[in-house]
Amino acid sequence: MPGTPDVEVHLFAAARVAAGSSLLRASPGTLGEVIEQLVVMAPGLAQVLPRCSYLQDGVAARPSNLGAQIAAGSRLDVLPPFAGG
Repeated sequence: MPGTPDVEVHLFAAARVAAGSSLLRASPGTLGEVIEQLVVMAPGLAQVLPRCSYLQDGVAARPSNLGAQIAAGSRLDVLPPFAGG
């Protein structure tokens, strides 16, 4: 729907590479629905997203809670595991 705020999805590291972009926009919905939208937009994310952590507006959004609501106007950060010590 035109004019409806969307969810800004910021992708980092391997997720950014898989998507070919550091920013995607998705429609609001559950975390599971937003993840599904991302895979449709960038199929390469299907291999990366199951290993990622998510932050909604700076607060951890647990991948085990795919029913968590991601509201319009939210920022969702997608963080793959990082190597190092």
